[in-house]
Amino acid sequence: MKRLVLSPTAWLTWFGVAVFLVFVLALIVAVFVSSFGTVWLGTWLPDGFTFRWWEQTWTEFGLGSTLLVTMEVALLVVLFSVLMGVPAAYVLARRDFPGKKLVSLLLLLPLLVPPITYGIPLATLLYQWGLGGNMTGVVLANLVPSLPFVVLTMTPFVEQVDRRVEDAARTLGAGTARIMISVLGPLLLPGILAGAVMVLVRTVGMFELTFLTAGADSETLVVALYAAKSGAGIRADQTVDAIAVVYMLSTVLLLLIALRFVNPTQLVTRVKEAPRG
Repeated sequence: MKRLVLSPTAWLTWFGVAVFLVFVLALIVAVFVSSFGTVWLGTWLPDGFTFRWWEQTWTEFGLGSTLLVTMEVALLVVLFSVLMGVPAAYVLARRDFPGKKLVSLLLLLPLLVPPITYGIPLATLLYQWGLGGNMTGVVLANLVPSLPFVVLTMTPFVEQVDRRVEDAARTLGAGTARIMISVLGPLLLPGILAGAVMVLVRTVGMFELTFLTAGADSETLVVALYAAKSGAGIRADQTVDAIAVVYMLSTVLLLLIALRFVNPTQLVTRVKEAPRG
């Protein structure tokens, strides 16, 4: 049996990855332990442990309602992104029209440009139109990067579906809406789930656009975390650590649920269309 021999470059690469993972794990453990600690000054562990910081954080920052708002915003963004993104991806994949390349380029811009670059003028417009400072504004702002992401993710999935499947359905009298729902829907379901999962996680973690457009009753968890750290007043670091742990656990939970139903390789795998005879 041939032994696998790693080159010095490979060893150095894996060593760097291991150091990075250990560093990240140490940070997570430190924040988690600190959220339960009483006093932690220059020792390996806090002087004692308590749930007082968690109780204080839950009541002071209203984490229950914040978590509910976070899920409402994320699910609404996913819903509208899928409902609008899948038909748009179908048009890009199946139709040729003037300016198609320009449209594809414009769809890429919100994904390539930092959100803060277009977030400030976008928030200004939303407030001028009376849509800022509430959940409607937060959802609309998060749709700007999420909708193009779904379109660009779904376009390859639509392209890999044989046109003859649609043609056969049309000969049987199916209209475009029926084809999209009954024929293409099941075939595109893996791509839809993959795109929806990524939009969900992205929306939960989107700080800039949410911060610029949220009001007092439409803050998501990541904005509440920033407010706890940078807001006015004096508060214990342990309360901020408690919010950070809640944010981290909620994100990990979403990822675990998502990976239960979606294979991550669905985002990058594209089946080549068989040559037509």
